[in-house]
Amino acid sequence: MEKRIQKILAEIGIASRRKAEELIIEGRVTVNGKVATIGMKADLNRDHIKLNGKLLIRPEPKVYLIVNKPKGVVTSLHDPEERPTIKDFMKGVKYRVFPVGRLDYDSEGLLLLTNDGDFAHAVLHPSKKIPKTYLVKVREVLEDDEIEKLRKGIRLEDGVTAPAKVKRIRKTEHNSWIEITLHEGKKRQIRRMLDKVGHPVLKLKRTRINGIELGKLESGKYRYLTYEEIKKIKKEVVSL
Repeated sequence: MEKRIQKILAEIGIASRRKAEELIIEGRVTVNGKVATIGMKADLNRDHIKLNGKLLIRPEPKVYLIVNKPKGVVTSLHDPEERPTIKDFMKGVKYRVFPVGRLDYDSEGLLLLTNDGDFAHAVLHPSKKIPKTYLVKVREVLEDDEIEKLRKGIRLEDGVTAPAKVKRIRKTEHNSWIEITLHEGKKRQIRRMLDKVGHPVLKLKRTRINGIELGKLESGKYRYLTYEEIKKIKKEVVSL
């Protein structure tokens, strides 16, 4: 069955569909000896599709993981500065997986990894509005009006943030803990939002994605998602 080249690359876990399009534009993909173009279709069972000169084989089984990313780790498989990457914590995983979205170097918590490019694309697409929940420690005590500003939206350099769910967890004399749930993915969004209301982030940890809980998973450890967890996310983003 013929499919668009970028869809084939996504289905066999090479990259997300967006990244696959970049590989095609860069001229790194060929079909039967000809350089592929955006929109070109092929059949993996019939055509010879190569990436960087290497023949692509049939798809591997789909793999879905959750890892508790530690602070001070880069959310990528390689880092030119040779800092620790999420790949360093994937020992024992037999298949090549890649992160679904990102967590800042200074942030920690729940990160999904998969070799299912279509799944990753759907989770990250803004139209799906997949909720992501974070536990945040900020400097000083947040007042009610400041929390209300976070809920309604904060004007940042790249636009106004969408409404967020914000819940006060606890406070001390010198700082506050809040839980904030977003469905956007602007770069360093929570840190920038809280900077705008005058309360810099001291600690940020993602605890939940669409009902999938980090739970008691230890920092630096991973586990495979259960069938029910996979079903819970797929129900929102793709047809089973």
